[in-house]
Amino acid sequence: MFTIGDFARHGRVSARMLRHYDAIGLLRPAHTDSFSGYRHYTAAQLAQLNRVIALKDLGFTLQQVREILEDRVSPQELRGMLMLRRAELAAAMAANAATLAQVEARLRSIESEGHMPTEDVVVKTIPAVRVAELTSVAASYEPRDIGPVIVPLYEELFRRLEAAGVTPTGPGVARYEDAPEGNGAVVVHAGVTVSADPAPGQDFEILDLPPIERAATIVHRGPMETIMPTAQILARWIDTGGHRSAGYAREVNLECPADKDKWVTELQEPLA
Repeated sequence: MFTIGDFARHGRVSARMLRHYDAIGLLRPAHTDSFSGYRHYTAAQLAQLNRVIALKDLGFTLQQVREILEDRVSPQELRGMLMLRRAELAAAMAANAATLAQVEARLRSIESEGHMPTEDVVVKTIPAVRVAELTSVAASYEPRDIGPVIVPLYEELFRRLEAAGVTPTGPGVARYEDAPEGNGAVVVHAGVTVSADPAPGQDFEILDLPPIERAATIVHRGPMETIMPTAQILARWIDTGGHRSAGYAREVNLECPADKDKWVTELQEPLA
């Protein structure tokens, strides 16, 4: 048997916590000396301690933990609960990472105010292009609202294209427009260049995007979460040059390797 101190060390918890678990009947010592009151535990009780800690970390109250243990949750059920919690934590970490990237992009824009280079802006004609696309609505044009909409759209689009035997023949083309309902909502079009014709039964749309006679363009290198400074360079060029924007910029994904830091995206903003 282990003393409470030894058991606490092996279980990576505090002796004070073990005393509390004993007081509420959650984890009783295997033996308590009637004369000294010293608590002793067995190695077999580490399994129960692990369950208590795991369930508590899942967000259950100690009362709920006791009820679960008394119902004898199977190892398979407990594993499923832990996997769910792991998925929730992973999603939270991904969301925090995206927010951090957006904050850093805003900071870079602030730091470069007044000396944002515009030499990389090129005015050119964008030819018509045929795309297959899926469409949805985002609450706003803010990155935190666009990302959770456009990423699943592209995943679903490529799944449907593969199922239909349609192979992309060029880059992805994302475009945006104001939603009819207003309130800042934006219609998100996630598209990719194809050469296929529309056919009955397709669960995606194939359409020809019209040419843009005059577009101010700039190339962004890196993940979309950091595109803000590049987009604002383009905006500064349009404003200082006396031009007028004619709508949202298209985002043409020229290179999309697994490493998002190596992405290459061209912004194509139509000029009036």
